[in-house]
Amino acid sequence: MGDDGKKNSGDGGLVKVEPKPSNGFTSKVIDLLEKLVVKFMYDSSLPHHYLTGNFAPVTETPPTKDLPVKGHLPDCLNGEFVRVGPNPKFAPVAGYHWFDGDGMIHGLRIKDGKSTYVSHFVKTARLKQEEYFGRSKFMKIGDLKGLFGLLMVNIHMLRTKLKVLDVSYGSGTANTALVYHHGKLLALSEADKPYAIKVFEDGDLQTLGMLDYDKRLGHSFTAHPKVDPITGEMFTFGYAHTPPYITYRVISKDGFMHEPVPITVSDPIMMHDFAITENYAIFMDLPLIFRPKEMVKKNTLIFSFDSTKKSRFGVLPRYAKDEKYIRWFELPNCFIFHNANAWEEEDEVVLITCRLQNPNLDNVGGTVQEKLENFSNEL
Repeated sequence: MGDDGKKNSGDGGLVKVEPKPSNGFTSKVIDLLEKLVVKFMYDSSLPHHYLTGNFAPVTETPPTKDLPVKGHLPDCLNGEFVRVGPNPKFAPVAGYHWFDGDGMIHGLRIKDGKSTYVSHFVKTARLKQEEYFGRSKFMKIGDLKGLFGLLMVNIHMLRTKLKVLDVSYGSGTANTALVYHHGKLLALSEADKPYAIKVFEDGDLQTLGMLDYDKRLGHSFTAHPKVDPITGEMFTFGYAHTPPYITYRVISKDGFMHEPVPITVSDPIMMHDFAITENYAIFMDLPLIFRPKEMVKKNTLIFSFDSTKKSRFGVLPRYAKDEKYIRWFELPNCFIFHNANAWEEEDEVVLITCRLQNPNLDNVGGTVQEKLENFSNEL
């Protein structure tokens, strides 16, 4: 039992996730308040495009063996292909954004020329509590727009302050990406810590717990860390709404997380990805900014793009212990969700990336516009 009452397995900081929500009178009063806010403040005619068609939620599937095979699976092919994505278990109370769904891992086990399919939710602290209540309880990105968003933030704060919800294990969804490092398969979302997943011989999947690196990880963990195939190290970062807005970390090949390196940027930005080369880490200070005041004033999502600001790319020696060694380069205004690759050529660093002009996150989770010029990618 740790100092904070959480159980640690001793396996590199693997924490057993055991949230303690409360479903008493207080919970029911807040539910009633939320119901009234939704009834009078939310436009229920708005479509939920990311709950329909190809994005419609699916249920869990136990290991389904001997799937039909068209063609031939080589006998030498032995392993499991896994992917994770957002898949809400419970219907939203009001808004829903593509980023909001619970993490579901789909696995395809291939062995001896045969295949098995399985899908399971990542058992996050968030999902466990909503299963306890039997409904959606946590605040969603899709709700964070306008005055309604402010009210939903306050309802969430009430639930956490009055112990209806237990956020001591975080409130992430583990729905964005998977990475394998130090013998562990990790399910990731950038607002939380990693969840470790066990893959069984028959292809089945089980959530083992949350990884906090022996309590050395006290901030969020990007969904896109980078594993160096030569050294076996993993490089990662987290972003926050309070300073330091960016924190860089290096994790050794044997799973030890080194000391944090805070990176100074002027605003609480969304930094979804970064890059590494043989000698450098590359950070992207791009003006998609957390602005709750503008959310209310301009009826926008809580992250909004500022087209008046420059984009900056910071190049830091990847083993630096202080941000004073970082060099910043200004480039034309843009946003980047994902990088494709990075490398060094003599005294230059080359970054191949997917560049967006004037992104609006409503285009990802709101009303579908006829033309999405502002969400076109440029390599």
